[in-house]
Amino acid sequence: MNRRPPLGRKITNGIVTVISALAALIGIFFLGWILLEIFQRGATSLNAAFFTQLPTPPGIPGGGLANALVGTGLLTALAIALGVPMGVLAGMYLSEYGRHSRLGAVVRFTVNVMMGVPSIIVGLFAYGLLVRPFGHFSGFAGAVALAIIMLPVVARTSEDMLRLVPDSLRESALALGAPRWRTIVGVVLQAAKRGMITGTLLAVARVSGETAPLLFTALNSPYWPNSLFQPTANLTVTIFNYAMSPYVDWQQAAWGASLLITAAVLALTILARLGFMGVKK
Repeated sequence: MNRRPPLGRKITNGIVTVISALAALIGIFFLGWILLEIFQRGATSLNAAFFTQLPTPPGIPGGGLANALVGTGLLTALAIALGVPMGVLAGMYLSEYGRHSRLGAVVRFTVNVMMGVPSIIVGLFAYGLLVRPFGHFSGFAGAVALAIIMLPVVARTSEDMLRLVPDSLRESALALGAPRWRTIVGVVLQAAKRGMITGTLLAVARVSGETAPLLFTALNSPYWPNSLFQPTANLTVTIFNYAMSPYVDWQQAAWGASLLITAAVLALTILARLGFMGVKK
């Protein structure tokens, strides 16, 4: 085998290092530019009325997006309640029972495919399952669509975190006479709970900015969300509608809502990163 001269390796390494650094700086530059633009345009819209009042009709100044804030919170909470337990159970099966089985391989492959499915396809699926048969849009259908998006993220993260737990802990619990299910619940899950909570935060951040699934399911509403079995106000569809409107006050409200979602996703991402750092330690 012919070895390249040291000078050639150093030149190649320097070129690759410079290109990689430039690519990273370009990404950071555009991220900072987007954050700065959203902050500058959206900060002026955030006031007491924005968080406490309903939206006003077109052309009338004032009002807020309190109904969309409440609706988004309800949809996200219901999606967590539906998607996270199923994702944790799926991850538990893949790690503890189906690690080397054919069924486990099929489930793992399915989860990987679900992670790459476009969100609009999930929205169409929820539309055909829960909207068209009942003849109306609903917040429940939107929460189901978001839960479907969350499920594979939680499942894979849970599997990875559970696999990081040393087998010696499992063996010690089994040696003391604990049944397998109690070993998993009382020992393995307790050791991996920090990483699994971090995975849940990532899943919430994943669905926080989704618009397409809610366009086909929850749609939107200018009223307070009195029931999740009717069209429900939410921030992402409100941003879509307001940003496309010709009214300046609606466009400004869209910037304010964009700032809230961006800040929430950024905070969840930072918390998740800190959580993963703690797991590695």
